[in-house]
Order: sequence, then C-alpha cells, then structure tokens
Amino acid sequence: MEFRLLGAFELVAGGRSLDLGPAKQRILFASLAVDAGHPVAAETLIDRVWDDAPPREPRKVLHTYVARSRRLLEQARHLDNGQIALERRADGYQLIMDIDRIDLHRFRRLVEQARAHHRRQPERAALLGEAVGLWRASPLDGMGGEWAARVREGLRQQRLGAVTDWAEAELELGRHSLVIERLEELIVHYPLAESLVARLIQALSLAGRGAEALEVYARACRRIDDELGAQPGPELRSLHTAILRGEAVTLAADAPDPAPTVLSVRRPVQQPLNVDVSERPQPAQLPAQVPAFAGRTGYLKRLDDTLGSDDQVQIQVSVIAGIAGVGKTALAMHWAHRVRHRFGDGQLYVNLRGFDPSGSCVNATEALTGFLDALGVPPDRVPPDPDGQAGLYRSLLADRRMLVVLDNARDAEQVRPLLPGAPGCLVVVTSRSQLTGLVAAEGAHPLRLDPLSAAEARELLVHRLGPARVAAEPHVVDEIIARCAGLPLALVIVAARAATHPGFPLTALAGELRDARNRLDALAGQDPATDPRAVFSWSYDALSPAAARLFRFLGVLTGPDIAPPAAASLAGVAVHEVRPLLAELAGAHLVVEHKPGRYTLHDLLRAYTVELVHAIDTEHDRQEAFRRLLDHYLHTAHAATLLLAPRRRPIAHAPAAPGVSAEAIEGSEQALTWFTVEHPVLLATVEEAAAKEHDEDVRHLAWTLSAFLRWRGLLLDWATVEQAALDASRRLADPRGQAHAHRHLSRAFTLLGRFDRAHSHAAQALGLAVDLADQPGQAHAHHELTWALSRQGRYGEALDHAEQALDLFRAVGHRPGQAKALNGVGNCHALLGYHSRALVYCRRALTLFQELGDLNGQAASLDGLGYAHHHLCQYDLAKCCHQQALKLYLDLGDRIGEVEALIRLGNAHHTSGDHDTARDTWRQALIILDELAHPDARHVRAQLADTELHPTTAGGPTGARLYWPHR
Repeated sequence: MEFRLLGAFELVAGGRSLDLGPAKQRILFASLAVDAGHPVAAETLIDRVWDDAPPREPRKVLHTYVARSRRLLEQARHLDNGQIALERRADGYQLIMDIDRIDLHRFRRLVEQARAHHRRQPERAALLGEAVGLWRASPLDGMGGEWAARVREGLRQQRLGAVTDWAEAELELGRHSLVIERLEELIVHYPLAESLVARLIQALSLAGRGAEALEVYARACRRIDDELGAQPGPELRSLHTAILRGEAVTLAADAPDPAPTVLSVRRPVQQPLNVDVSERPQPAQLPAQVPAFAGRTGYLKRLDDTLGSDDQVQIQVSVIAGIAGVGKTALAMHWAHRVRHRFGDGQLYVNLRGFDPSGSCVNATEALTGFLDALGVPPDRVPPDPDGQAGLYRSLLADRRMLVVLDNARDAEQVRPLLPGAPGCLVVVTSRSQLTGLVAAEGAHPLRLDPLSAAEARELLVHRLGPARVAAEPHVVDEIIARCAGLPLALVIVAARAATHPGFPLTALAGELRDARNRLDALAGQDPATDPRAVFSWSYDALSPAAARLFRFLGVLTGPDIAPPAAASLAGVAVHEVRPLLAELAGAHLVVEHKPGRYTLHDLLRAYTVELVHAIDTEHDRQEAFRRLLDHYLHTAHAATLLLAPRRRPIAHAPAAPGVSAEAIEGSEQALTWFTVEHPVLLATVEEAAAKEHDEDVRHLAWTLSAFLRWRGLLLDWATVEQAALDASRRLADPRGQAHAHRHLSRAFTLLGRFDRAHSHAAQALGLAVDLADQPGQAHAHHELTWALSRQGRYGEALDHAEQALDLFRAVGHRPGQAKALNGVGNCHALLGYHSRALVYCRRALTLFQELGDLNGQAASLDGLGYAHHHLCQYDLAKCCHQQALKLYLDLGDRIGEVEALIRLGNAHHTSGDHDTARDTWRQALIILDELAHPDARHVRAQLADTELHPTTAGGPTGARLYWPHR
C-alpha cells in the first residue's frame, strides 16, 4: 500500500490504483498524507479543501468526506493487508500509517540520510539517486486549489536541492554521462534553476564537451534575460570563465573514478570471418527529435526499464503501438536520443512505411541493404538473397551494442528479418498494429500508447505556443484539448495554425473544432502526413472488407462504447464472427478495448467513421444498421427488466430485425450487472431514437429502463427518459401512454423534491385516466398523489388519495395494486399517529406481496411495519423489520429503498439507546444520498450534526419528513 504525491496523486493497494473520489475528497486525502503522522485541524482542512469559498456548513461536508475516506481506506486494507487508518483528534484528523509508504516522506528521509556527515560518497549518491527517482512528475499533478499550488512550489525547491546534491555526488564519482542525461531532461521543466544549469555545464565540461557546455550557458543567459531581465549568478559566471580559460572545473581533486554502474561498457567487436572490413563505422542514423516533446513520463520509465543497470539489455525488442497520430515515432525518437550514449556501437534507423498510402512498404531486402551499407559492408560483399543478408546482418551485430529503431512497421513478418540474433542490441519497433506475433514468439515487450492526458496536452501547447498565450485563454485551451481527443497530431496541427496566425484568438480555432461533422476539415492540410483524415485512411485501407464495414457502421453508434454482442447486431453477423473483426480493429488501433469486452474509439476517429458511413454506405444500409442496434438493446433490456422486476407485465413489441444477436441474460444479478454497464449506452440510444422519431421504440426503452433507474437512484436520468416517452406518446396521440409517462415523472420529481412538478404530472395522469374511464390508471395516479403529499407532510390529504386508490384497485380486482395501496394506507395511518391501525394494513400488504412473489413490495411493507413498531416502542421488532427490508433492498440493488431502510433502522437504534450504531447507520445512508446528489442529504446531515452536539437527546431523522415505503 502506498500514497504517491510526487506526480499524479494516487493510493495504490493490491497492485492497483484506487479511485479516490471527487476533486475535494482528493484534496482532503492529499492534505492528510502530506501531514501524515500529525493531526491536522478541521479549520486547516477546510481552508485547504475549499480555499476562500467553503460551503455553507463546511464541517458537516468535511465529515461526509472523512466518512467516505474511511470506507476507501477500509477497502485498501482488504486489498493489501496494510495498516492504515484515519483517526479523529481533538479538533481535526490524523492519517495513521507507515509514513515510509508515502513517497514524499520517503523522499525526505532519503535526502536527510544522504546529507548526514558520516556518509561516504557512493552511499550518498545512491541515497540521493533513490530519492530523486521517486519523482514521476510535478507533485499533486493536476490537483487544483491554492493549497496544492503552494505545496507544489515548496516541493519544487526541495526537489531542486536534492537533484543538485545528487549531481554533485555523481560528478565527484566521475559519472558525467549519467548526470548529463538526467539534467538535460530536468532543465526542460526548470530552465531558470541555475543550480541545475551549473551542474550540467560542469558535467559537460568534465566529459570533454566544452563547446556544448558553453552553448548551455548561452541559452541560460538568454532565458534569464528574457524572463527575469537579469544576469546569471556568480556560480554560472565563474564556470563560464573557467571553461574559456581552459581551467579545471572538478569538484574534488581526489575524487575516485570508478566505472559508473548504470552506464554501458563497450565490448570489443568480433569481425565476421567472411567480411573484410578494416574499420567498423559507428552509424548514427537516428532522425532529429520531434520539437516540444511533452509528457509521456510513464512510458519513458517503462522503456527505461527495458535497459539493465549495467551493459546487459534486459529486453531485446520493444513494440510501441497505437492509433495513427498518437505520437509513436515522437516517443521512440525522444527516448532513443536520451539513451543513445548507452549504445557505443551506434544506432540504426529505418522507416518501414508499413501504412504508406502508396502501398510501397519497405521490404526486408531494402532495409537490410541499407543497414549493411551503414555497417560498412561493400556492395560487392552483400549476399544476393534475403536469408544471406539477414545472416550477415546478425553476424555483424553479434557481440556489439547497438540501438535499432524500426519505425512504422506493418506486421511481424516485416520486422523479423531485421532482429539481431544475439543479446546486446535493443530494437524499438513502432506500429499501428499490436504485432502480437512478435510478443508471443520473440518475447517482445508491448507498449500501447494512449492519447495524451489533459495535463500532457496542455504542456505540449505551452511548448508550442508559449505559456502566456495558453494562460490567456485557459478554458478555450481545455476545449481544444478535448476536441482534439488528446491526439498529438491534432494538437500540433492546431498549434501550428495558431503560431502561423498569432493574431487569431484561440477561441476562433476552438470554434472551428466545435462542429463534430467538420472537425476533420478544420484539421486538414496540404501535407497528407499531417492530415488526420489521410493518416486514418492508411489504417482503414489495410483492413479486411468485413472489418472495414464494421468500422464504418460504428459511425451509427451513439453511445460511449460497445460490446461484442451489440457490435454483432450492428453488423448483422453472429457474435463469433464479430469478435475477430473487433480484434482486427483493435490490432490496427482503430478501436480500443478500454475495458474487458468493451470497445470505444476517440472522437476524431468517431468523426472519421461518420464521414465514411455517409460516403460509402447507402441511407438504407445505415437505417438498417441502426434498426438492428436499437432492436438489440430493446430486446435485451426487456428480458433483463423482467428478471429484475418479474411482476411487471411484459410489453408487446415487434420481433427483432434479421441479424440481431440479443444477449441471453440469466438471473436478476446478471440483469442488474448488464444494466449497470450498459445504461449510458441505453440513455444515448433513447436520445438518438427520439431524434429520429422512433416513438414506439422510445416508449419501450423507457419502460425497460424505469425500474433500474429508479432503484439505482439515477433520478435525473429517469426523468429525462420519461420525458422522452411523454413526448413520443404526444406525437403518437396516445393518451394512455401519456398518462403512464406522467405517473413516472410524478414519482421521479417527488424523489427529487420537486413537488410542484410532481403534483402537476400526477394531476395530468389522473385527468387522462378519468377521460379514458381507466380505473386502474386512476388508482395509480391517486397512489402517486398519496406519495407526493405524504412527503410534504400533508398526511390527511395523502390518506384520502390512498383510500381512493385502494377502492379503485379492489373494484377491478387488481391484486398488485391492492397490495401497494394497502401499504400506502397503512403508512399514512402511521404518519398520522395511528400505529396499531398501520400494523393491520401493512401486514395485509405484506401477505399479499408474499403471495404475489413481489420482493420489492415485501421490503416496502416490512419497512412500514418497522416504522409502526418503532412508534409503539417495540424497538426489537422495529429493528428486525428494517433489517429484513434492508437485506431485500440490497439483494434487489434498490439504492433508494436501501436509504429508507437505513434511516429508519438508525432511528430505531437511536431511540433504543444505541447512539453510536445509529450514527454509523445514518452515515451509510448519507454516503448514498451524497453519491446520488439527493436533496434529502441535507436533512440527514443536519440530524447527524445535531446528535453529535446532543448525542442522547436528539431525535432521529424524521421518517415522516424523509421517507415512507412507496411501492
């Protein structure tokens, strides 16, 4: 278990990074981790979390975050068996854990140990090296707020001091190259840190690279003058003078000169017996680095790990794979230049043009001929056949230490002849394909390159446009980054356009990207190599016809991602046929399997699919593809809903279109999981179906979603879906459908505390049912009015509507409705104080729900019985009823019901004298309410605060005000 602050803030447990929650909670965690082992006052935490704009009741909100944090730490303990706790102190909180498991505190300990007077220089260098190696990026990277900014600035100074000490220690040990490599990278981020510049100048001079040292000094002078209007300090000026005079710049005359442990040792070259070469050249074929390289710290670290700490390469082949334009070549070139000093026999490079639009890939013979020429083999000694060339190439590389970069490979077969045959050389391959064959057969190290994070993309734009221009329009920059989907190619194109037109506001460029249909036009240019549409086309053109068709049909997709069964329906093929097609698209990095079995594509590729499907496929084909996708979700969701709520009456809908592969859902647990995963897709499908006026489908989808959305507390989503169903019913001139949607909207708005809208919808539902002479519909509308009125404390009016609902349900023999209405009448009696009468009605309801097999209704009746028992001072019976209800709600996945049962169980504990258990139970309810952004959270929070001030006298949250069982 480990807290990581020296970079993006993380809590790692069990080998994975845990979700630390929303931004404010992350600041709370970070604040406690910075001061781990010491109490932090509540006022201090409030200042750090909210700066100068705290909420109205900051201590209560803080307490909620603390409760959530404790739950997360409990999860971390289970994952890692670690000792960690968040404990209350006099007026604050303290994080209890081994502080050496927090990288910031480990960094400080290592630096302090290294600076002890008794340390020998090698040990000092090792401790400082370990300390500075803990830094992954800027501390608390991406965390907002004034406190985080202050921490970053303070830690920046600590880092610079540690790096300076480390560089001095390494230079005294004679390890010049290592210091040069590290400082060149750091100075990009800290160009005004004169201590680092001084150590770099010193290292270059000691390595015999005096001209480079003078150039570093000149650049530093210009930067200091431009940004500070000042001259360099005395240390830099003294070093400059010493170099000009040819004087030594060593730190200590008697420093030992051991061989550096992390630098390469060049081996003697064994000459091939059949090649007469008097002198071996050292090729240096690497192209220039991409300017303004940004981010990719984690990827660079993973590439660094392929090298050993001595002259042995740990991994021979690394494959950098990713979508077109994601920066594979830029990463490979940046890293290759950074480590080229470790390969004393030179570097080889070839662009294999695997996805060249002309189709002219570089074959093995062409690549090998170029390599052999670079290695000094005369043309007349090059074997005529590819096998002979590959054999000679491998012989020349045997016992040599070379870096080989194979850029833009098409497939594994193009790469294999170019691989060395013996250890010592490192091959870096870039490709749009995953090259799984190389990974499986040659043991290549795969590295899938994702788009830039928002912070990395901003860094790239700062490098290209300058910090002032980026800082001038921060929100516009955020939009540009989002519209470019983090794709370096797109960001560079926008940056180039902005740099070419310095008078253009960034707002204008963002506006060009805002329209998804024209976004690729805004990024287009005359050079195909930098036109995203052309670059994407090279990958698309390499696909099989079936995979290309599926890729185009993804332009019909409206949701965030897709699973193989839905993709099969979209394409009109069997699931076993679509899986290889998805694998082909993923292998070409045209889609990403971002979660197991779920595929997505970034916004620019999505725009490209929309262009393709409209340019190539007919309107009829597009409509049929959408029909199949719609039927897939409709039929699967219908089956899943009946498993979640088996008492619901199935709806009649048309058979699925040919080619639809509806998913087989087995059991309520799998149904709940399916809805949880697919509900963002289903919401997008409802929106698209409404836009296309597929009105019957909109209503059917709303029916399938209503139980899940209500039970999971996704109330705004539920209201949105039911409004779409109401609009569809109006377009269809269907008053019965309108009444049904009005009733569901009334319930959703009641749960949201919007009682005016709830009354309006319930009244409209009742009026439509009366016009239709629909007695069950009238009863359902009365039930909704019962519920809304009771939530407002209008219990007498609520009871009147509940009794009308019961009479109407009895008149038509509607047994599920009778059970629901009996429970409503019972709860209204309880709220009016007639608790014995309430027990009679709720028991009748429970019996009827049990006969019907309605688990949700049983839970509601048990909760109502518990409320009545509580007010009859029968606390054990009350707690037993609420616990049974809670178990049923948990099994059903009904989060709103879970909250109801928790609040009333907490009330029973509190009234019976168990105040600690009561508060813990209410806190569980409050966490759920906060997660749901539910308006009633404020009532529970206020009650918790009251019980903390008056733990034995305050009453529990009022059930009448908050909840009554509503099914």
